[in-house]
Amino acid sequence: MLRIAVITASVAVVISAVFIGAGLLTAPHPDRYCLAEPHAFPAAGIDGWRGDQLENAAIIIRAARDLGLERDAQVIGVMAAMGESSLHNIDYGDWETSGVANPDGSRTTSIGLFQQQEWWGSVEERMDPASAATKFFTRLGTVPGWQSMPPSHAINRVQINSDREHYARFREDAVAVVAGLSGECAG
Repeated sequence: MLRIAVITASVAVVISAVFIGAGLLTAPHPDRYCLAEPHAFPAAGIDGWRGDQLENAAIIIRAARDLGLERDAQVIGVMAAMGESSLHNIDYGDWETSGVANPDGSRTTSIGLFQQQEWWGSVEERMDPASAATKFFTRLGTVPGWQSMPPSHAINRVQINSDREHYARFREDAVAVVAGLSGECAG
């Protein structure tokens, strides 16, 4: 009887080790967080992005997913907001702070995560992160061949920025943030 108990215990230890090694009995990866649970995002952040920045990134990722867009588009959306507002939902923009005309020549104030101007929609729509992200992705979808463009160039076609390379410096961070926020929710 003792021999059967020892063998059973040994088999259980081996099976547990296999499952733990495969990650099947462990908690979610510590660098991945659930989009639906922004309160669980790490205080230390992801590559320096934290707090409301990660909450806004999660909203952008969800908006892309709701439109059926894959990870590449999610990264592009997060890159755009990093480059426009540092992922903060701000109620001021280019013209208001600099007095210099926008790259498209207009003198309207850009606001929100994507620094969208009046022609993008109402103040309420542009200041609502989900609505602003949906507007960004909807316009991205009208850019022919955006999937094969360098991400910064695709963003430039949507944002009408004067520098096509402006957003390129945010790619690595955006990839890390999207990967970090793409964890599965428990239950």
